[in-house]
Amino acid sequence: MTIENATIRIARPTDNLDDLLPFYRDGLGFQVLYEFGGHGDFDGIMLGHPGAPYHLEFTKAHGHTARRAPTEDNLLVFYLPEPERFDAAVQRMCGAGFDPVGAFNAYWDVKGATFEDPDGYRIVLQNAAWGV
Repeated sequence: MTIENATIRIARPTDNLDDLLPFYRDGLGFQVLYEFGGHGDFDGIMLGHPGAPYHLEFTKAHGHTARRAPTEDNLLVFYLPEPERFDAAVQRMCGAGFDPVGAFNAYWDVKGATFEDPDGYRIVLQNAAWGV
């Protein structure tokens, strides 16, 4: 058994559930798939697109500080090979009040735009086809 066709959840802690929502929902266009509060000592939100094989989960643990991203090179990269889709995605982020930042690795600035969420984690909108 391999995991090649697995569905993926990318989960990480945050101290700022409310601050992250505009970045991922309004800027990136993710939908709120599920929210929970008081699940043990955790509150959280799952964001994604219905039917997509991935979603993001952000959790806040009561009495625990998550802190900011450990480096500027913690990335989620979204490949948008069609120029019109890429341009629309960048415009959506900017229209939601999020300006691009310079990438830590200049490679991502050649065909992409990097944005930093309120926790310091970064996403790259890459105007290229996904590949190795």
